[in-house]
Amino acid sequence: MAGTELKTKATDASVEAFLASVENETRRSDGELLLEMFARATGEQPRMWGPAIIGFGDSIYRYPDGREMDWMTVAFSPRKQNLTLYVICDSPKQPELLAKLGKHKVSKACLYINKLADVDLKALEKVIADAYRFTKKDRGGR
Repeated sequence: MAGTELKTKATDASVEAFLASVENETRRSDGELLLEMFARATGEQPRMWGPAIIGFGDSIYRYPDGREMDWMTVAFSPRKQNLTLYVICDSPKQPELLAKLGKHKVSKACLYINKLADVDLKALEKVIADAYRFTKKDRGGR
């Protein structure tokens, strides 16, 4: 990655304008609800990261080789295929919280939800809050 410019960086772009540009009405309204949930769960102001990710909080991501980069603490993106939430972490509470969530998929770092109607919103907000607290502590957030 030496010499490669990281594309996902914090920007001054408008979060509201980005959400307003989401074409799918359900995805847009789900994104607006997620914006409220993330703000409530983190106490942070939203900020665009790259062209399509809404992040909350600042952390330092450390690669195994020691390199570091600025990164959001938690985030989401209302993508065409699904809602992508950057909340999957090594929190010991997370498996139990995810078990209560409803219909979803996970990868190494992301939680994928088709639409918010498919999940328990109270459980989702707990997942977000837990991921924020754990990641802030784990990464030495700023």
